[in-house]
Order: sequence, then structure tokens, then C-alpha cells
Amino acid sequence: MNSLVTAYTTVHRAIFTPLQYLDGIAPLLLRLFLAPVMMAAGWHKFQNFNDMVAWFGNADWGLGLPAPAVMVFLAASAELVGGVALLVGLAVRWFAIPLMISMAVAAATVHWEHGWFAIAPGNPETSTAMVLADIGVPAAKRSLENSTEVGRRVSAAKSILREHGNYSWLTEKGTFVVLNNGIEFAATYFVMLLSLFFTGGGRYFSIDDWLRRIYWKDAS
Repeated sequence: MNSLVTAYTTVHRAIFTPLQYLDGIAPLLLRLFLAPVMMAAGWHKFQNFNDMVAWFGNADWGLGLPAPAVMVFLAASAELVGGVALLVGLAVRWFAIPLMISMAVAAATVHWEHGWFAIAPGNPETSTAMVLADIGVPAAKRSLENSTEVGRRVSAAKSILREHGNYSWLTEKGTFVVLNNGIEFAATYFVMLLSLFFTGGGRYFSIDDWLRRIYWKDAS
């Protein structure tokens, strides 16, 4: 048994220890993925500030949030400035906090009532909810039932479009789906930001790392 443990440890160290010098790649990829998403969201809010304030504040057809102008400004600033900070790797852990808050608020106020999926799956056989439904999770079972109904509606819509429209042109840029608007994207971004909160911007590829090396004399 000890020989197996020793062999495993030796192989593990030989393969993975050198990879520590490349551990900045993972947070870099997360930052490069998240930065344009956040910057685009923030810029969109600033470009449509009045409309966003109306949507944030209206309780009938919007979110019904207090102080909507302040809320829009804070959300847009966090996303735009935070996105730029993620791109260059500056104060990544600090900016991850307001961005996570923004994602959590979006999930709770905009997407929560629609469940998990951003795009409603139209085939229960390929739905990721099937695994949970098989072990008896009620919400997953309802999701599969919803997938069946979504599939029926998408099929009906495609049939109508084939009969009465130029279907090849209509689907040239992508197939038709049912937008579910669930928490999937907001939750995914939250998890990615949480990872950056713990790792920081990463070695070599972030301003944070070079500032630390210069001013803290820390080469780790």
C-alpha cells in the first residue's frame, strides 16, 4: 500500500508541480470571458439610463426596487468599471464583490421566477434536469414536463414558419428557441466571479500580480 502511495505521489508531483508556474492562465481565461460581458451590460445601462431607471423602479411591469436611479448607477458602474478592471487584472478581488452582488440581485429579482434555464430545453431526453428528475427532485420533474411543452410549441412554430415564411432565411443565423430567462447565466457568472475572489487576477497576467511583486517583494 505504501509503495502505491509513494508511486502516486511521485507521479503526481512530476506532472502537476511544474504546472504551478502556469496557474495564472485559469484566472486569466475567466477574466477574459467575464470582462466583455460585464462591460457590455454596464455600457447598455448607461446608454439607456432613463429606461433602466423606469424598469428598476416600476412595481407593475418592472422590478419595483427603491431608489432606482441610484441602483441603476451603482449596477452600471460596477459592471462597466469592474469589467475593465477584470480585463487588466486590477483589484480583481475587490471588484469581484460588487459584481457578485449585481449577479445575485439580477438572479433574485429578474430571473428567479423563471427557474434555472436561460433557454428552455425543448427535449426532455437531453435536458440536464433529467439526472435530478431520476432521483426524485420535484422541481426537476416539473422542468422535464415544461421541456415537453416547450418542444411542442417550438415544433408548432417551426411548422408555421416553414409553411408561411422563408424558413431557410429565418434560420440562417440560428435556430428558433423559447427564451426561459432563468438564473442560469447569472448563477454561472456568480460562480466564476467567486472563483476570482479566491484566486485573484492570477500570476504574470494581471496588474495585481506585478504590483505585488514590485511593492510587496512577493514573487509567489
